[in-house]
Amino acid sequence: MTDSTAQADNTEAKTDAAEAQAADPVAEAKREASEFKDKLLRTLAEMENLRRRTEREVTDARVYGIASFARDVLAVADNMHRALEAIGPELRAQADAKSLIEGVELTERELLKSLEKNGVRKFSPEGEKFDPNVHQAVYEVLDANVPPGHVAQVVQAGYMIGERVLRPAMVGVAKAAPKPSANDNPPN
Repeated sequence: MTDSTAQADNTEAKTDAAEAQAADPVAEAKREASEFKDKLLRTLAEMENLRRRTEREVTDARVYGIASFARDVLAVADNMHRALEAIGPELRAQADAKSLIEGVELTERELLKSLEKNGVRKFSPEGEKFDPNVHQAVYEVLDANVPPGHVAQVVQAGYMIGERVLRPAMVGVAKAAPKPSANDNPPN
């Protein structure tokens, strides 16, 4: 190869590179614009997700923020309920105690009303199908009036806050009567 041929090839290569560079800025600008558009769309989607998540967290904080306080107050409500149940009929008949009992009953109702106003509601699941998500089984009981696997007795009422269980109801669950075996039948 001669110097003039090499020089012509070199000039041709430089011309091709210069042409490629001239066309390249437009292609490069389009590629960068596409990348920026993609980043913008992703950032907008992330911001929208963040906004929704923040709204949900604020709502949850409003609804469930008093959960710890409410659990503490439930102990007071339970003690008031136990005190009222412990009062016998002879004490209820006494005129001196009647005002005191009515005052405690009124206080219990007001306490429950205040809890409800703040999103805490009491539930007593007697007769419902046992659900381990909202009930805590304390014992099993034979009860012909209640189908097996259903709540036969409520030991302690449960409470919900919003859609969450604040405290499960403590219950006695009905169980099926034992099936008689062949040995249980007396001979004739």
